[in-house]
Amino acid sequence: MDETIENTLLTPLALTAPTPLAEHPAAVYLSRLSSGSRPTMQLALDAISRLLTDGICDALTLNWAALRYKHTATVRATLIEKHSPAYVNKMLCALRRVLKEALRLELMDAVDFARAVDIPNVKVTKQLRGRALKEKEIADLMQVCFDDPTPTGYRDAALVAILRGSGVRRSEVVNLNLSDFDFNNGALKVRSGKGGKDRTVYLPDSALTVVSDWLSIRGDSAGPMLCHVNKCGRVILRRLTSQAVLFILQKRGEQVGVTDFSAHDFRRTFISDLLNSGEDISTVQRLAGHATSDQTARYDRRGEQTKRLAVQKLSIPGSRKKPQRLI
Repeated sequence: MDETIENTLLTPLALTAPTPLAEHPAAVYLSRLSSGSRPTMQLALDAISRLLTDGICDALTLNWAALRYKHTATVRATLIEKHSPAYVNKMLCALRRVLKEALRLELMDAVDFARAVDIPNVKVTKQLRGRALKEKEIADLMQVCFDDPTPTGYRDAALVAILRGSGVRRSEVVNLNLSDFDFNNGALKVRSGKGGKDRTVYLPDSALTVVSDWLSIRGDSAGPMLCHVNKCGRVILRRLTSQAVLFILQKRGEQVGVTDFSAHDFRRTFISDLLNSGEDISTVQRLAGHATSDQTARYDRRGEQTKRLAVQKLSIPGSRKKPQRLI
């Protein structure tokens, strides 16, 4: 164990007795997260706990209220040596949020809290992640699903149409139920999205037929909108996982040579295309389920061509006679 970390353990950090979950800052913090975010952030808290106690504690056995600035500063310094800035910042965010719960639960006083969380994020200078999918790439992905006459082909086509047409997250698309869809106006009710917020998104008319074809095969029984299809082609009303969505897209992409893309790239494409069509960023923000327009702007992948075309709309008044050539 590093000497710097060992020095932080002068004050015991392991809980001496189990704490009720309703009074445990890490448990309270994790309970506020969506089901999609919870496992990732618990792993982050477990990693921090092991780092501070030489592998003795996890998130639920560490005494978070005993952490002070020397602990949090050591965590930051150690993580920087081993991980990318984005990963370090995610870990620090989880750390601050747990300490905030310790303050709210009156397990930590305000002065110790303020000092402990006074650790800056690591500056990230990397280029924007992900990309926007080209129109032909999306068409190819749809076509390979159309060429599959089995129920799996119909389901996968509906999946791509929903991701492309509504910009929902992977965790959100698998949580859609049949009752969340209104065919009359193409509305999809997204429940407990990121941050636990509900919102309504809409499918374009071009996606409604694709989704309707799948639902005619799925049937009208209550349950998940997108579900499993077994090897015999029978629809099983069991919810897809986020990992299953990843595998489906990878498989269809490999079939048509569309590579290096993710489900989240459909979301980036959705946002970029709406902005490119002239929709105001406030509307796009609400459709995307972002808390601020700054978040929406970070998804913009329109590139340099859009900026070049934008300035062509400006005019410079007046004109000048062409200068005569001097002999």
